[in-house]
Amino acid sequence: MLETLQDIGTVVWVDLRFLRRNLTKTMALTLIAPVLYLLAFGYGLGRGTLVEGYSYLDFVIPGIIALTAMTTAFNTSGLKLHVDRLFYKCFDETLMAPVSPFSIIVGKALIGVVRGLMSSAAILAVALAFSPLPTMNLLFPLSLVLTCFAFSFLGVIVALLAKTHQDMTLFMSLVILPMSFLSGTFFSLSQVPDALIAVLYASPLTHACLCLRASALGQPFPWLSLAVLMLFGAAFFGLCFVALKKAIR
Repeated sequence: MLETLQDIGTVVWVDLRFLRRNLTKTMALTLIAPVLYLLAFGYGLGRGTLVEGYSYLDFVIPGIIALTAMTTAFNTSGLKLHVDRLFYKCFDETLMAPVSPFSIIVGKALIGVVRGLMSSAAILAVALAFSPLPTMNLLFPLSLVLTCFAFSFLGVIVALLAKTHQDMTLFMSLVILPMSFLSGTFFSLSQVPDALIAVLYASPLTHACLCLRASALGQPFPWLSLAVLMLFGAAFFGLCFVALKKAIR
């Protein structure tokens, strides 16, 4: 067990050093889009509007945090690994090291989790300056950590399977971008036609939004969504091993 933890630390240490050297630029770039969403949708268009009995600003803040966690975790773990594997070719050194596939996958995903949590905490601090949320319990950080892990593992999968830079861009355009706007981040699912509900609930971000919003606003907590989010994380984790085997061939 101790050896596995040391191997994971060895894998993630290189990425942590890169993050530390570029921390200011990284955080600035990460916060631009969420703050713009917060100003435009929450404080601008939604001012004075009620959704599910809450002000739209309170309603949209958990969705923006979920969106921030998804994009940051996916981009950090996925794009960094993708560039290292195809451009710098330094991922081959990791594969040749006496480190288990488990340690490689968890180590490469952890940097996405770390950045996802940092960015989410930063945008939460900014959001609370606009509108203090009614309530927040321990299920909020739990849901946030699960969200970061799930999308970090997804980023590792795509980075290992992508054969070109265009493949990575295509996945982000066809999957990540639509998921960002169609998972209840900016609107209530009660407003969606019944024919589309099943499609929206197939998105892990939908369940992340439901969990974060319920724990932040004092709504009844959707335990089923938390379980589904955990299942997505476990499934993505398992698929990472399949992708790693294909990448080694």
